[in-house]
Amino acid sequence: MPRIVVVSPPFASHAVPLSVLASALRRRGAEVYFACAPAFEELAARAGVAFVPLTVTRNANTGVAQATEQAATEAARLAEFVDATRAGAVETLVTQARHRRADMLADPEAVYAALRAVDGRLRPDWYVVDQLDCAVTLALHCLRAPYATFCPGHPTYVLSGPEALFGVPYDWPEILRPDPAEAARLRAVATDNDRMFSGLFSDFARRVAPEAPAPGRAFGLTSPHAVLYSYPPLPWLPGPPSGPAHLYAGHMTRPVQSPGAAWLRRLDRLRDRSDRVVLVAFGTFLSARDDVLRTVVSGLLDAAGSTAVVVAAGSRAEALADLADEQVVVAPAVPQQEVLPYVDAMVHHGGGNSFTECLRAGVPALVLPMSSDQFAVARDVERMGVGLVLDPNALQPADVAKALDALGESAFSRTARWACEVSGRGPGWGAKRLLEVMGDRVAGR
Repeated sequence: MPRIVVVSPPFASHAVPLSVLASALRRRGAEVYFACAPAFEELAARAGVAFVPLTVTRNANTGVAQATEQAATEAARLAEFVDATRAGAVETLVTQARHRRADMLADPEAVYAALRAVDGRLRPDWYVVDQLDCAVTLALHCLRAPYATFCPGHPTYVLSGPEALFGVPYDWPEILRPDPAEAARLRAVATDNDRMFSGLFSDFARRVAPEAPAPGRAFGLTSPHAVLYSYPPLPWLPGPPSGPAHLYAGHMTRPVQSPGAAWLRRLDRLRDRSDRVVLVAFGTFLSARDDVLRTVVSGLLDAAGSTAVVVAAGSRAEALADLADEQVVVAPAVPQQEVLPYVDAMVHHGGGNSFTECLRAGVPALVLPMSSDQFAVARDVERMGVGLVLDPNALQPADVAKALDALGESAFSRTARWACEVSGRGPGWGAKRLLEVMGDRVAGR
């Protein structure tokens, strides 16, 4: 069986699903190494694979972005990003585009040197690399090392054609659709970014690997062999580029586990006092929007019937501590995958992990997208009928209450059907198909 190095950026929302894939590849008999920043070594141990310390970017997020120790410049960019989310969708995406060079291609020379050393020491048959890990993709391209691409969020992170632009949603949820002038402003910034990154890629490749093929569009550079998506195969998605095998795994979550005795007691108490239990979580970055979390909790408590709430508040847990009572649990972190089977609905930010975890658990959602691919994910939620979408910056408690009441039997039924659809896929399916495709396409080194 092959020797595979799975390379992850140092962000929990990426490293966790990649470690799940690493574990699934190991169970299929592969010799697997998990390469990530030292703070993520525990994920390799949990996956039962070897660990390779490898830092591929200057910023990081070990679980709660605001609580992660990092350089002052990285913390300042994070604060600017959170502030931009208050100004709306287009301003947030424009800010992210301005940050992209520092976030995604800060030191390609160092990444290339580190990967060349790993390649020389381990001699893997092939790699798995996150599509958003631009520096790693560029390094592997220049090393002429075979790799498969892992797409951690919306499938349009893999550009479908010349008109597609990284950082511009393929479609928008109805309530957040920008006016033409704002949409044009975003496309102009994204086009400039596309040209800049493509020029940087081309210059770097000519300098370090003149014998390698030209990388072409930077954000379009992906494996010529296989792309594994942690997403369901939705019929309306833009057609992916020709060449690689496109494998839609549906989700990349661990086998169902108990949340533990303490959480079970909490959930039992909430269930005893309420008609329904709702989980609220905005991921590892956007829990900083405690203003939206507060509005959501207030609205849920005002909904018809009796509602209990579990809030993953991140670094804002202390600021929201006054909300905690017999019907509200406020915690810095919640074992989301493990708690989802015990709740009736979820309020989330449209992150790919939250979306697919809700699908797998059959839990409908209220989605409040704020950044990145979340607007595209939210649009898919609308089209699938598995939840509702609202504008987080215009949100009122009454909107939340009305939305929760609207998530009735039809949304539950549709979500349950999708749960059945994705139940036959997941990390085991993805690992099996990836091994088959890469085995057929990649010769031994």
